Formats: sequence, structure tokens, C-alpha cells
Amino acid sequence: MATAGKSKKNKKKIFIFSGIGVVVIALILVVVLGSKKENVITVQTEKASKRTITQVVTASGKIQPETMVKINAEVSGEITQLPVKEGDRVKKGDLLVRIKPDQYQAQVDRAEAGISAARASLALQAANLEKGESEFKRSQELYQKKLISDQEFIAAKTSFQMAKSNYESAQAGVAQASASLRDARESLHKTSIFAPMDGTISQLISELGERVSGSGFTQGTQIMTVADLSMMEARVDVGENDVVLIHIGDTARVEVDAYSDKKLKGVVYEIANTAATKSLGQQDEVTNFVVKIRILEKDVALRPGMSMSADIETQTKRNALSVPIQSVTTRVPKPKEGEKKDSLQHGQQEKPIEVVFVTEGGKAKTLPVKRGINDDGYVEILTGINESTEVVSGSYKAINRDLEDGSAIKIDNTVKKFGMGKKEEAK
Repeated sequence: MATAGKSKKNKKKIFIFSGIGVVVIALILVVVLGSKKENVITVQTEKASKRTITQVVTASGKIQPETMVKINAEVSGEITQLPVKEGDRVKKGDLLVRIKPDQYQAQVDRAEAGISAARASLALQAANLEKGESEFKRSQELYQKKLISDQEFIAAKTSFQMAKSNYESAQAGVAQASASLRDARESLHKTSIFAPMDGTISQLISELGERVSGSGFTQGTQIMTVADLSMMEARVDVGENDVVLIHIGDTARVEVDAYSDKKLKGVVYEIANTAATKSLGQQDEVTNFVVKIRILEKDVALRPGMSMSADIETQTKRNALSVPIQSVTTRVPKPKEGEKKDSLQHGQQEKPIEVVFVTEGGKAKTLPVKRGINDDGYVEILTGINESTEVVSGSYKAINRDLEDGSAIKIDNTVKKFGMGKKEEAK
């Protein structure tokens, strides 16, 4: 009995282990066969077509008047007159501010007294020169007739030369006094500041009774700003890679944050020659160039400092062969037969090239292309395809990550696209 029971237990174990073995073998077969199954990528396609493409550079900045003059004090003193306030319109020559002139008037009075004294001294020296010249001529005649000694002749000559030098010195004194008077009058004139142009007081900084400082050697206190608000411009910062695409006369569409429902037409009229670098020497260093856009529309009340963005149309091509912008990607080309070993020996690595994917017998095929200009949705293709070529246009993840030359694909153009020419968000 014991032997029979033991035999039954052994048979049971054999069945159990056999069943486990069958399951393990089945799992291995599933894994092996499943790994050999080809991964099929679902894509969308679109035919290349001819269209008008406008290349656009987008930049942001501020609205500013084309002509804006900062009014700074050129002399020091107290503001005694300030007949304007912020927002007032002024005409060229209107009084803007008057600084207390008392000390500058006193300087003029002193300079006028000084020039009077210098002119009197000049008149005296002129008389002395005339007298010395007459005595020298008489002594010269007597000396030639041997009627006076050498010593007397030399004394007369020396006296004449001294009178001449004193006269020239007096002339220089008059010139110096005249310069001092002009300088004093100029300082007195600078106590009254007049509008240099027709415009609007766009900013008033100083107030009546405030003391301001200024000199001919340093920039004085800024009192106000006069601007011509009838001619406004957009000043935008453009990166160094994009500024080379922009030219004088390019059309721009300006959108001001305060008027988000309107796009104002403008034209590029000035491009900076020198870059304005921010965070110089730091990791986040940015190099921009200021581009000025003249606003052509006058029916919108723009104010200095308003935020804006601009789309600058740098180039337009009609009948350009184009594909969706996301269709063009980059891949490292496969080395030709016999070149791989040599490349590895010399440490060389192929550079990525721009390609599009097309379908051929259920497989993806890469076609090298050369691109031209592009807008937000489409890119011009210069070489590599023709108008009948149907290229893979989606998804973004498939084009940029998954697809390779020879990948198995399935076309499904019923999938909702995320906007023509816009990159789908990578899944």
C-alpha cells in the first residue's frame, strides 16, 4: 500500500512539472515570435503643392515717437517759470522753462565792465605805440646823420618795441574780455529754455521751484521730454540670426497689446549696425539688434512705451513648391558600402541632412531635400521632390523620432490633424 501511494505522488509531481515546462516553453515561443513581429507606424500624408509663401520674422518691443527730445538743464539754479504741463502741445520757440537768472546777469555785468576796461587799456597802449613809433623814426634819422649816440638810438628802439608789445597785449585783453562776455551772455541765455520743435510734452519730470544742475561739460538734470506723437514707430529687438533676413522697406504687421483686435501696417526704415548685448559674459547672454518700424496708420492713439509685437515680412515667393513645415526633418545618412570602416578609423561622423519621408510599398523612404524660405505652416522645397510627391506630414512624433528608412508604415489620413503646418505635440 505504501509503495502504491508513493508511486501516485511521483506521477502527480511529474504532471505538475510537465505542465510548468509546457507553459514556460509557450511563453518563450510567444516572446520570440512577438519580437520578430514588425512594428507598424501610423502616419498621415499630404501632396507637395505650389503656393505663395511669405517668410516672417517675429519680434517684440515698444512703441516710441520717431522724434523725441529730452530737455536738460545747461545751467544750475531754481526753476522760476514752468508754463507747461504734461500733455500740453507746444510750438517751436515756445517758452518751456526759466531758471533764476540773477547770478548769470551779474556775470554779464562783470564781463561788460571788464571789456570796457580792456578797451580803455587798448586805447592807452595805442597812443603809447604811436608816440614810441614817432620817437623811433626821429632817432633813426638823427642816428643816420651821426647826431646821436648808439646808446640813445638803442634806447629809442627798445622803447618802441615795448610800446608795440603792450599794444598787442591790450588787444589780446580785449579779445579775452569779449570771449568772457559772450560766455556770460550764453549762460544767461540758457536760463530760458524754448521748445526745439512742434510736439507734445510727453513727460514732465521737474516742478516749479525745484533746483536743477547743469554745465557745459556734463549732462544736466532732465526736466521734461518733448515728442512728436503724430509720427510713431515700433522699436523691436531682433536676434542676430534673423536680422540678416530683414531689409529697409520690408512690410511689417504690428500688433499693440492695448489694441489686440487691430494689426497696424508699418515699414522697416532703420536697422541698427551695432548689437545691443544683454547679460554680457553670462550664460544667458543675448545679442539683439534694434529694428525701427514706422507706423503708417494714423487713426490709432498710440502712447510712448506701449508693448507690441511685429511680424516683419522679409521675403515672398509665389508658386513655390512646398510641403508642411513639420514634414522636413533631419537624419544621419547611412554610410555607403566600404566607407563605414574608414570613417570609424578616422573618427569621422556623418552630418545630419534634411529629408522628407515618402511611402513606397508600405515602407518609409527618405528623400534628401534642400529647403528655401518658410512661413508658419509650409516650407519651400528647392530640390529633392516634385509636385506629385506625397510626403509624410504627421504625426510630429513619428517624423522626428520613430521613422527610419525602411520602417513599416500605415497611412491613415482620417486622423484629425493639429492644424496644417503646425507641429503636433510629441506624444
